Amino acid sequence: MATPHDATTPHETAAHAAEREAAGRGATPHEPGSVGVTVPTPDLMRDLGRRLAALLAPGDLVLLSGELGAGKTTLARGLGEGLGVRGAVTSPTFVIARVHPSLTAGPALVHVDAYRLGGGLDEMEDLDLDVSLPESVVVVEWGDGKVEELSEARLQVVIARTVGGPADGDGEGDDVREVTVTGVGPRWTGQDLTALRA
Repeated sequence: MATPHDATTPHETAAHAAEREAAGRGATPHEPGSVGVTVPTPDLMRDLGRRLAALLAPGDLVLLSGELGAGKTTLARGLGEGLGVRGAVTSPTFVIARVHPSLTAGPALVHVDAYRLGGGLDEMEDLDLDVSLPESVVVVEWGDGKVEELSEARLQVVIARTVGGPADGDGEGDDVREVTVTGVGPRWTGQDLTALRA
């Protein structure tokens, strides 16, 4: 039987509903080292990726979570643009992983789609992510419960569609997302993530 907390109430805002959903997936929006950002369009999702890239350094691990079509690859595309890497960042579903070398002497971007991988880290050993991580930024879509052991620190990015978000010019509100970014581990202790709201 559903409880009052299982559904959005008339007095609950879309942002609160998205935050509650994100919290249910392991990200707590109000904990230290966590920030929530409302993203109304795909172009602004790419902008968020570019801002996120400015915070990243070689060795960083980023886990992207969200339902199909939530905007994970769009965010990763912005990350690639922000890092100045070679090649268009597209979904790596069929190749599982793509490496995008830097064009600016910065870190390479290793973009992984773990959707089709049912196992944990053992199943991903052939990707050599543990070798790539120290000199690259590794971004893993659908990586929850599979790659956390790669690093003691990571950024957890949860993308949720808002419920009843504001409509765009076509009368649709489907593009509105609530993105929660949470820093986990010593790398992100004390890091200010509020610049992501700019």
